[in-house]
Amino acid sequence: MTYRPDIDGLRAVSILSVLLFHAKFSLFSGGYIGVDVFFVISGYLIGSIVLNDAQRGTFSLAGFYVRRIRRILPALFAALAVTAALALFLLSPQELKSFSQNLAATTLFSSNIIYYLKSSYFENAAEMSPLLHTWSLGWSSNSTSSFPSPCWLCSRTGVRYGLPF
Repeated sequence: MTYRPDIDGLRAVSILSVLLFHAKFSLFSGGYIGVDVFFVISGYLIGSIVLNDAQRGTFSLAGFYVRRIRRILPALFAALAVTAALALFLLSPQELKSFSQNLAATTLFSSNIIYYLKSSYFENAAEMSPLLHTWSLGWSSNSTSSFPSPCWLCSRTGVRYGLPF
């Protein structure tokens, strides 16, 4: 896939709208929609890569997951290490218990599920979680990791019904 500056522009606008929403600018009271826009863009980009590789016969399911892991894990583990070190000094014992649960969920890419089950995203208690932002990584990882497998299976079995390639 060739570089698309228009998509980078949309990503920037979606991120900026979320940041301005969190900064409580009244003009951006709906800025949280930027998260949805960002997810759509990510799905489009990942889907395009998978489908293009499948059309060329070069798609590798293992290669897809290895590339995702190499891209995500180094930054994730660095952020988690710094956050955990700070949490040891800044959080109360009760907060540390909750933090450790969230930390475990984050390493398993399921913090989105934990935060969904524990509380509302918009409640003050959720806003105080040092790892709240990892819900989007969990959701993104859950959704994008489930897409390539059916594509790979269809490309291996020759099934093309209902697929755009």
